[in-house]
Amino acid sequence: MDRHRPARPHYAWVILAVTGLTVVMTAGVTAVPAVLIHPLEVAFGWDRAAIALAVSINVFLYGLAGPFAGRVMLRVGLRRVMLTSLLLIAGGVAASTQVQTLLHLYLLWGVVVGVGTGSTALVLSATVVNRWFTTQRGLALGLLGAASSTGRLVFLPLLATIVATLGWQAVGWVVAGCLLLVVLPLVALLMRDAPAAMGLTPYGAVHAPVSGLPPTAAPPAAPLVSLGVAIRQGNFWRLWLTFAICGATTNGLIGTHLIPHAIDQGLSAVAAATTLAMMGMLDIVGLSLLFLPYADDLTTLALFGVVYGLDWIATVPPTVGLATDLFGTRSGPILFGWVFFGHQVGAALAAYGGGLLRVWFGTYHVAFTTAGLLALGAAVLILTIRQGHGPVPLGSLHQTSPRSTPAPLGEPNAATS
Repeated sequence: MDRHRPARPHYAWVILAVTGLTVVMTAGVTAVPAVLIHPLEVAFGWDRAAIALAVSINVFLYGLAGPFAGRVMLRVGLRRVMLTSLLLIAGGVAASTQVQTLLHLYLLWGVVVGVGTGSTALVLSATVVNRWFTTQRGLALGLLGAASSTGRLVFLPLLATIVATLGWQAVGWVVAGCLLLVVLPLVALLMRDAPAAMGLTPYGAVHAPVSGLPPTAAPPAAPLVSLGVAIRQGNFWRLWLTFAICGATTNGLIGTHLIPHAIDQGLSAVAAATTLAMMGMLDIVGLSLLFLPYADDLTTLALFGVVYGLDWIATVPPTVGLATDLFGTRSGPILFGWVFFGHQVGAALAAYGGGLLRVWFGTYHVAFTTAGLLALGAAVLILTIRQGHGPVPLGSLHQTSPRSTPAPLGEPNAATS
C-alpha cells in the first residue's frame, strides 16, 4: 500500500525557502535608503553627500561582515547567526526612525544595520547550499542569488508609497515589524543548522551499496588557497577590480541615487522606484549609464530601466564561475567572499561619491557619465583574465614551505603565507 505513496519533499527545500525569505527581506532593507535620502534632506536640512555617507558605511560593512559571519556560522551554527542578525537589523531599523543627528544615522543605519544585513548576505546562501545540498546546488544557489539581488529592488515601490502616504519614519516601523513578526518566528521554528541534526543526509546524497568489502579511504581534498596566496595572483585583482566597478555602477550609484535623481528631474519617487523594481525583474550597463543623464521624463527613464535591468544581476554567476575556475572548487567560493567585498567597496565609494558630485555640481551628470565609462573599462579588463589554466598550481600555494598546506581562511592556528 505504501509503495505508491509519494515521497515527502526533502527538508532541504524547507531550509531553502526559509533562507530565501530571510535573504529577500534583509536585502530589501538595503533598499530603504534610496527612498529616504530626499525626505531626510527635507526633514533635517542635511546635504545629499552627508546622508549618502551613511549608505556608504552600510554598504562597506555589508561586504566586510560576510567572511567573518561565515566563520561565526562554523562555530555557533546557522540558526543562531540568522536570529542574531535579524534582531540586529530590526533593532537598527526601528531605532533609525528616531535619529536626530548625522552621527545617529551613521551608527544605526551605517554600522548596526550594515553588519546585520552583511551577515545574511551571500555567505549565508553559500553555507546553506553547501550543507544541505549535494545535487541541485546550482539551482539552489541561483534561487538564493536572485533573492538577494532582486529583494532590494522589488520592495521599492511599496516603500516609496509608504513614504509618500505615511512619512519617512513609517518605513522603519513597517520593515522592523515584518522582520520581527514574520521572518524571525519562521527562522526560529523551521531553520536547522545541518541535515545531521535531523538524522538526514544532504539532498541528493547517494548511499554507497553494501559490498562486503572494507571501505576505501576518500581521496584527499585539494588544499585551500589562502587569501595571502590569492592576492599575489594578477587574476585575483582583475576579478576584484571588475566586480568593484560592478558594485559601483549598480548598488552604489543607481541603487542609492536613481530615486533622488528622478526627483531632481521632477518625477515622483514612486515612479523611480517602479523603474528600479523593473530592473530587478528583468535582471548593457556601460552604454545605458551614459544615456541616463538625459533621461528626464518617465518614458526615457523606463527605457533606461529596461536596458540597464537586463544586466543588473548577470555579473554574479560568471564571477562565481571565474573564481572557481581560477582557485578550485574548494577555495573558489571562499575567495569569492573577498571578491564580493570588492564589490561592496566599489558600491560604498560610489554611494558617497555620487552624493558628493551631486552637491558639487548640482546634478548627477558627472557621476553617471563616469560610471558608464568605468563599466566599459571593466568590460575590457575582464577579457584580460587568463582563463582555462585551471586552479592555482599546488606549487605556488606556499613559496617558503612546500610541505605545508594552507589552512582554511579564518581558522584559528592556521598557517599563514
